[in-house]
Amino acid sequence: SPDPADHVESRMLGQRARPVRRAGTGKPAPETVHGVPSPTQHQPLERAEANLVFQVISKRYEKGSIILTSNKTFGEWGQVFGDEVLATAILDRLLHHCEVVSINGNSYRLKNRLQAIERDTDVA
Repeated sequence: SPDPADHVESRMLGQRARPVRRAGTGKPAPETVHGVPSPTQHQPLERAEANLVFQVISKRYEKGSIILTSNKTFGEWGQVFGDEVLATAILDRLLHHCEVVSINGNSYRLKNRLQAIERDTDVA
């Protein structure tokens, strides 16, 4: 039988997240931003989803590169995955041979959005 991690890995590569939409409106649900829970409405992954992430990380471990971005500290990953032990196992594999780049500062996307709003205001 096919390995579920193969399917998740192939779907994750090259696909953009799609916003969750309100039924019948075509508008993003207020609790989501770009298809993922907003920081104010964070919801942990379901157990099966967290296990699939673990399988992808385990399959790639010491075989290829992984680039991840997160706005959560490593200490918060237990909440994200809904399981401290699973989060620790994922972090163990990710951090073994990694370079952590911590970026502190203003959001690049927010900066661009604010500039666009200013341009729209100047035109009006």
